[in-house]
Amino acid sequence: MPTSVQPSNRFERRRAETRQALIRAARQILAETGDTSASIQAIAERADVGFGSFYNHFESKTELFEAAVVDALEEFGQAFDEQLAGIDDPAELVAAGFRLSARMADSHPELMQVLRRRGLGHIHTENGLTTRALRDVQVGMASGRFTDVDPTVALSALGGTLLSLVELRFSRQDLDCDETAANLAKMVLRMLGVPPEEAHEVARRPLPDLVRASSGTIPTRTNSGGR
Repeated sequence: MPTSVQPSNRFERRRAETRQALIRAARQILAETGDTSASIQAIAERADVGFGSFYNHFESKTELFEAAVVDALEEFGQAFDEQLAGIDDPAELVAAGFRLSARMADSHPELMQVLRRRGLGHIHTENGLTTRALRDVQVGMASGRFTDVDPTVALSALGGTLLSLVELRFSRQDLDCDETAANLAKMVLRMLGVPPEEAHEVARRPLPDLVRASSGTIPTRTNSGGR
């Protein structure tokens, strides 16, 4: 889960823990079925909190599920920050983001199912993932690495392609996900103005291995395991 400033006293810690338990329960529901019709009682039971606790944190189920999506997107963005620390090339950041997303379907299945089911409506919202992607696109344009186009249009293309890749990853188990992601990354880089041969090379640079989300650690980037 995304990190935050720890509450300063016992009451606030318990309150934060209850809120996070409700968000975690909502994330599980979104990942499993995407069905938001579950009753507040069922959500509270899944979160192992009292029914009355729900309204101490959320005014409605809509607000809770929205918070769950934002929580997942922030975790996604934080994972990218840790995985890709030290990479300065905006083209490599974009390509690695696509390829890591395909792999995260195995290492972080709940997170990626939430993205799959609810990500489209958040491409242009001010969530952690969008702000990071927009930052990388703008840096690439300012440096001349990418063609100078409307950043919002570029973000639409990147977000739509990423979500299509995630859908493909879950629906087509027969595909070589690494090769498919590398090919899509190459196409996106070409769209952003990177020359063909360079786009091919950047889209196949070594990537770190991912660990399961339950381990709580993200490994540093290595020079092995890439295509």
